[in-house]
Amino acid sequence: MQRVYAGIDVGSGSVRAGLFDQKGQRLAFAVRPIQQFHPKSLYVEQSSRDIWAQTCAAMKEAVALAGINPAEIVSIGVDATCSLVAVGSDGLPVSVAESGETEHDIIMWMDHRAAAETAAINATHDPALAYVGGEVSIEMELPKVLWLKKHFPERYAQTWRFFDLADYLVWRATDADVASVCTLTCKWNYLAHENRFSESLLAAVGLQDLTAKVPPKVLPLGVAAGKLSTPAAAELGVPAGIVVASGIIDAHAGGLALTSTAPDGSLAIIGGTSNCHMVVSPDPVMVPGVWGPYFGAMLPGYWLNEGGQSAAGALLDWTLRQSDAWPLLESTTQAENRNVYAVLNDWLADLESREAWPTRDLHVLSDHHGNRSPRANPAARGVVVGLTLEQGRDALARLYLATLQALAYGTRHIIESMNAAGHKIERIVMCGGGTKNPYWLRENADATGCTIHLVSEEDAVTLGAALMGAVACGDFLTMPAAAAEMVRPGGSVAARAATKAFHDAKYAIYLQLYQDMERCRAAMSAWH
Repeated sequence: MQRVYAGIDVGSGSVRAGLFDQKGQRLAFAVRPIQQFHPKSLYVEQSSRDIWAQTCAAMKEAVALAGINPAEIVSIGVDATCSLVAVGSDGLPVSVAESGETEHDIIMWMDHRAAAETAAINATHDPALAYVGGEVSIEMELPKVLWLKKHFPERYAQTWRFFDLADYLVWRATDADVASVCTLTCKWNYLAHENRFSESLLAAVGLQDLTAKVPPKVLPLGVAAGKLSTPAAAELGVPAGIVVASGIIDAHAGGLALTSTAPDGSLAIIGGTSNCHMVVSPDPVMVPGVWGPYFGAMLPGYWLNEGGQSAAGALLDWTLRQSDAWPLLESTTQAENRNVYAVLNDWLADLESREAWPTRDLHVLSDHHGNRSPRANPAARGVVVGLTLEQGRDALARLYLATLQALAYGTRHIIESMNAAGHKIERIVMCGGGTKNPYWLRENADATGCTIHLVSEEDAVTLGAALMGAVACGDFLTMPAAAAEMVRPGGSVAARAATKAFHDAKYAIYLQLYQDMERCRAAMSAWH
């Protein structure tokens, strides 16, 4: 029988299950939507029961589509968003919702409720913060845990385990009370290079008891967390006893697939609701405003720095829906049975055939959901400059292009900050839904001056999860060895030299818009 590796990828809006053979050939793929709850502005919650149910449904569908004997599946790798799950001593959900809905037991990564708690942690100036770019992010787990303890101490006391979502899924699959070096180091301020939490940091904010509420064992990447339990196997539709790998964050699974075979000088960009920018180095590099350096958190033996943009695909989707041309775009998409962005790209191509530089006078600062890096400012705001009374498809195509460019300038800013600190980024390897969009690729290449490289597997994140399982079950000795066999290169997009001066000018405006917005915020700071 062939040996098949399953990858489970839980993103912000869906769970994906993929089956891959030893050459990385995808045998089947299935997707299921998962719920998000938005009780009020900046609050975003999920249900672990819903996510587990959809994970099981996706896996069963993938096995059916592959038409294989389930006994051929030898391992499962799991990745997920870095969201916080609260579990009681009875194994049941603990609510994180203000209104107490039991099923709302996950605070999503994009939730920004814990602003005061984030500030309190950063005010400690603890030395551990040097390993997260100088400041903990509002998207990370310690602020969320501190928020729950401050606002609902009885629920905090009731919680037996706080899991990162990937570790929760591993626990559901195996009953193994373990955490991943990836999740704890990148999102919980765990110092992997010293195998410890900072006791001084936790004590300073009243979380000295937290270490009793997280899994006691921290596993490196690519090892077996445990064997699939009989109840979980029945729900997933695969054999009990197969190896389940230690968990990994979704973006990091993508970065693993993209950079394992050529890590030096490569920046992995994993695009989706947000963008993640991952670069590894043999030695630690401190980059102000960029997360890390984290030891062993993506590629074993390497230090990781992680930049990102809090809203990328989410910003594009939001931008389209604000336009008066959105109903026309939506109806055209339905009438032609095409993707929204395929139709919009036709509109943009038509606009560019009539105007050489459609965004010359229209500029966007893409900080609508804060700036993750390198500003590390969750209170940052977006800006659009150069509005006219233009309406219709041209107006939407123009703003769409300006937003694409703004996101690309954000990536350029992250790259420049990383290189100024000591990295030597020479190439970009990209995955995610945006890689299907030629304008997304073109603008990133032109704005950064870097060639964009792709891999042939369009869902590299799920493949990265499968790589974890392939190593954990012993079929490959290392991640690079697994990637060399299972990850195949795709195409590339080079920067167009003729656009360099234009993008240099717009990039300078992009940087200035942030300063202008901060001056506006400062001027109005007396009004709360």
